Amino acid sequence: MQPVDFTTLTAACSEIRANWLPSRLEQVHQRDRYTIAVALRTLKHRGWLEISWHPQASHICIGDPPPRKPDTFTFSQQLVHQLGGLALVAIEAIAPWERVINLQFARRPGETALYHLYAEIMGKYSNVILTDANNEIITAAHQVSQQQSTVRPIQTGQSYETPPKLTNTTPSLSESQERWQERVSLVPGAIKRQLLKSYSGLSAALLDTMLQAASLEPEAATDTFKPDDWQRLFQRWQEWLQALEEQKFHPAWTNNGYTVMGWGGVAPVKDIQELVYRYYTDELNQQVFSQLRHQLTQKLNNILAKLRLKADTFKKRLQQSEQADEYRQKADLLMAYLQEWEPGMKEITLADFENGKPVAIALQPDKNAVQNAQSLYKQHQKLKRVKSAVEPLLAEVNGEIEYLEQVEDAIAQIDKYQTAEDLEALDEIREELIGQKYLEDPEYRNRTSNESASTNFHRYRTPSGFEILIGRNNRQNDYLTFRVAGDYDLWFHAQEIPGSHVLLRLEPGAVPEEADLQYTANLAVYYSRARQTDQAPVVYTQPKHVYKPKGAKPGIAIYKQERILWGQPQLVNK
Repeated sequence: MQPVDFTTLTAACSEIRANWLPSRLEQVHQRDRYTIAVALRTLKHRGWLEISWHPQASHICIGDPPPRKPDTFTFSQQLVHQLGGLALVAIEAIAPWERVINLQFARRPGETALYHLYAEIMGKYSNVILTDANNEIITAAHQVSQQQSTVRPIQTGQSYETPPKLTNTTPSLSESQERWQERVSLVPGAIKRQLLKSYSGLSAALLDTMLQAASLEPEAATDTFKPDDWQRLFQRWQEWLQALEEQKFHPAWTNNGYTVMGWGGVAPVKDIQELVYRYYTDELNQQVFSQLRHQLTQKLNNILAKLRLKADTFKKRLQQSEQADEYRQKADLLMAYLQEWEPGMKEITLADFENGKPVAIALQPDKNAVQNAQSLYKQHQKLKRVKSAVEPLLAEVNGEIEYLEQVEDAIAQIDKYQTAEDLEALDEIREELIGQKYLEDPEYRNRTSNESASTNFHRYRTPSGFEILIGRNNRQNDYLTFRVAGDYDLWFHAQEIPGSHVLLRLEPGAVPEEADLQYTANLAVYYSRARQTDQAPVVYTQPKHVYKPKGAKPGIAIYKQERILWGQPQLVNK
């Protein structure tokens, strides 16, 4: 992940300073353990300033409003208690070339700052610290004890100390090319490494784009450079320092990340706030998505393996119980032919009542014929009881397997992160499994499926232009089928195969063409466990004929008056 370097931080703060000072702090919401969103209002607009101290993705920018979820973090509550209603009057770096920003708050613009919020955007050492006017620490996002750091502890009540000062030379516009070249090439080596070693304020990402703009390779040795090479690179170096001095930047996406200098840009961005917010939101979401998907997949695999083993055990016991009538038949034969028994017999062969075929009956030699028959009758009764007891247990286990296979298929459909909606759909699955007691989460709040279901369905259009909605998980499936579906719509599902609920939206009087029905059926198979097959049966019916059994788990439905089409998933063009 590309870290926020001094150049990006300077560019982002320059824009914030130009558009959001002065502003009133109205609210503070902590999104997660590493990020706060600060609601700011100016005379022209209202927005959210996001400050993150994530060890891999610390940043500061204007971003989207936080989700409407309870904020249970004390840090944000302390901030709003101290800063609520105050004015953000200044955003300044604490020293040249330092990645520490001082956000100053006063009662009104023009007055002396009452509080300082220091945002330290320094990789794994990032932090956010609130102090009073005397720089005494009131609270910090991450407290550092004396045992953790003897160099720079950060604790409530202590005086705020700035991070250790930079040791490398700082870049300067007034430095001549000769002096700059001498410093960089004093010890021969790769140009990128030599620049990083020689100057502060640089980052690997910045140098990659700078060297690319100068048509030089990062690993090119300095002792192989020609005068033209040095000249081109120094021009880019000056261009960079000029941009910092004039606060003029050109944000753009690159093939590997982003740039605020425009070098190597493949898609310009209108402002730096959008660039920074989108990049780090997507990168962090990608991380969370991958971890959550792996966690859910592993958990489901483990649960399903245990349930299938349990189902196999029940099936074997039922197979054994099918021998119950055989024991009773042998007992009846033995009682009918008591005269054939002789003391000490271990086995007796008697003719079957119906077909006369010989039936071998194992005997216990220490018991007489009647006692052996009674023993066989008892075994018959025992196996009958087993059958009546095991059948509902097997049905329950099969129901669990069916439900979890539906969940498993929903996760399989969300195979990679593309938008925030993918993570949201996966998080809904996690909450569903917590609600169904398959996962544990002490912070989980019990919510009804209707309250927690999102509406970020997959959306398509049929050849005739009718809208198709497809659930991305069981909660969305329930919401789609039992809340969204109208009287004129058609409901589709792969027949007896785990998959998504699919809704073909129709206006009153609208009649879908055969091509529309086929297109919808193809999607129903594509978003099911039968995705890799050539074709699979799909049922469709009116939503009023779809029911949820009492006590059924999310996503489970039964239907009637259905028709069948054969869906062909390979024809779906995403």
